[in-house]
Order: sequence, then C-alpha cells, then structure tokens
Amino acid sequence: MPSQNHLAKTAVPANEATRVAKLLAILRRRALSEVDLARCVSRGLPSTSAVGLSKALGKKRVVGPIIPEASLRRARSSNTPLSKELSERLYEISRVVDALRIAYHGDQQAVDGFLHRPHVLLDGDTPFDMARSSSAGAEAVLNLIRRAEAGVAV
Repeated sequence: MPSQNHLAKTAVPANEATRVAKLLAILRRRALSEVDLARCVSRGLPSTSAVGLSKALGKKRVVGPIIPEASLRRARSSNTPLSKELSERLYEISRVVDALRIAYHGDQQAVDGFLHRPHVLLDGDTPFDMARSSSAGAEAVLNLIRRAEAGVAV
C-alpha cells in the first residue's frame, strides 16, 4: 500500500491556485489559496518559476517570449525574486496552461496544438501570443477556453 506522502504527490490538486503554483514550481506543503498565490506573485516569483513553466511549455517558449533571458539570469545570480511585471506574465500564462490541461485532460500535445495554432476567434492570433501580450489577452484566451468547454466556441 502506498504511503500517504506518495499519494499526496500523485493526487491532482483540487484548486486552481494550487495547480498554477505547481506549474510555477512554488512548493508548499499545503494547498495554496488564491490569496496566498496573489501574495507570491505580488512579492515577485522566484526564478525557479520560469524553470517550472519551461517544463510544461519548453524553455524556448518561456525564456525569451515571456521572460527575457537577461532578467532571468540576473534574478538567478543575485538570488532575488523576479519583478512583479515578469511574475504576473508567468502567472497569466500558467493560468492558461492550467485551463488547457483540464480541458484536454492532461494531453500535452493537444495543449501545445491549441496554444500555437492561429485561432479565428482571436483575429488569427495564436492563443499563446494573445495570452502573453497582456493580462487582458490571457483573459481573452481563458474566456475562449471556457466557451469551448461550454460548447459555444469553435
């Protein structure tokens, strides 16, 4: 019989804040609330958050397009948190990735396909480009995902 510790590692976190925190490599012993995650983002995420998101999207999709390599290198070498702006970018993209993982039942190939294919309801932009453009862009992609799940978007 697996230990409780093993079960905790394999169980899917129930709330969005905890799932997003896992994508951002914010390790906690307990589930995070939305408030906990908001405070982490506001204070500045650790540079390891970029590495965590890179595991989901690939380094070339995170370092450069979302967070400048020089900024990441500077944060790593000085052991300081990322700026609030960069932290918010990582957070917004992570919310989109989390929503897509749920919509596609964890199928990473389907997530990547959706993110990087131009979409007519985004005026031909890819969901990835729209989401990384601004928090409003990320919200537009999240709304598109919600509408698709509800059966009202193509």
